[in-house]
Amino acid sequence: MNILVINCGSSSLKYQLIDSDTEAVLAKGLCERIGIDGSVLTHAPAGKDKVKIETSMPNHTVAVKLVIDALTDTNHGVVQSLDEINAVGHRVVHGGEKFASSVIIDDEVLAAIKECNDLAPLHNPANLIGINSCKEIMPNVPMVAVFDTAFHQTMPEKAYLYGLPYAYYEKYKVRRYGFHGTSHDYVSARTAEILGKTREELKIIVCHLGNGGSVSAVDHGKCVDTSMGLTPLEGIIMGTRSGSIDPAICDFICQKENITPAEMNTILNKKSGVLGISNVSSDFRDIEAAAANNNKLAKAALEAFYYSVAKYIGAYTAAMNGVDAIAFTAGVGENNISGRAEIAKYLGYLGTEIDAEKNNVRGEDRVISTEASKVALLCVPTNEELAIARQTTALISVAS
Repeated sequence: MNILVINCGSSSLKYQLIDSDTEAVLAKGLCERIGIDGSVLTHAPAGKDKVKIETSMPNHTVAVKLVIDALTDTNHGVVQSLDEINAVGHRVVHGGEKFASSVIIDDEVLAAIKECNDLAPLHNPANLIGINSCKEIMPNVPMVAVFDTAFHQTMPEKAYLYGLPYAYYEKYKVRRYGFHGTSHDYVSARTAEILGKTREELKIIVCHLGNGGSVSAVDHGKCVDTSMGLTPLEGIIMGTRSGSIDPAICDFICQKENITPAEMNTILNKKSGVLGISNVSSDFRDIEAAAANNNKLAKAALEAFYYSVAKYIGAYTAAMNGVDAIAFTAGVGENNISGRAEIAKYLGYLGTEIDAEKNNVRGEDRVISTEASKVALLCVPTNEELAIARQTTALISVAS
């Protein structure tokens, strides 16, 4: 089977067309900087030259259409028609408590995903755009939703409950759900594989660092805590999201600025994070360039980001009563060499030692700590697309 995987993020869209029998990637690509100046589609068909298409992508609808065009293009496409695609696997960020595993998409599932839009305002609408665009073009092709929240369902009650009246959990299911679960699942398993062990033997902290970011504690194969919460807004400082803040700040600013809670929510989700601190960009590459030119706010944004990640690593070391390995993944985690080194500076109390030469790597599986390091540090590229393709194949095979 050929499985098309659509992975819509807050400012990116990754895709892969995968032969599920061999797990060979027939084509893959990335739409970057959606909604940001300088957007570009990089399309890489197997056995052909990579193609870069620089064009405006004001929203995810435009990005999805560009992906479909690239896959079927006469010169750089890999299928003659969309009839050669047997199923589509979609990354969906929030499934609430209703979805603890992947599911074949139908009208009821679409409605349930839409109900969670207010919990993941930057992502679920984008996920739905991907689903609806594909359904319009391929109405007879089965589609599967793979939820970011699924891997975190092993969290114990003490980790997912908030310090709020319990009635809010009973009535509205207000609790920590966690996100990036497909990535945390894949990377924690791959980390163990690289170290020559099983995941059940290790205590692993995964740092998924991109425009959106989260940290998870995986104790002997099970997630026991994660930094994102009811929505993807909680946790570390991110590209445009504030991460965890004093909740009283919201009311304070609303009164001072005479704005509504909805307007405040938009600020927290789309105008905060390193963008808000730096006043430069939500793209870490832009901020690094500005910091290199002695932009003080850009430097402050990077330092605050590194510090927030290091704090969660410390917290999750305590939560698991130790840690064997710390893995850095996603766009920033895999490619920001100096960023990994800066975060590692906070971890000396764990006996970690980063190897500068080994750390000089982007987007490759590698142990980046020294032989003497008491905790293994790794760069582990995530492969959410392969994980989604595997789950899609499994569901479609059972259904057929």
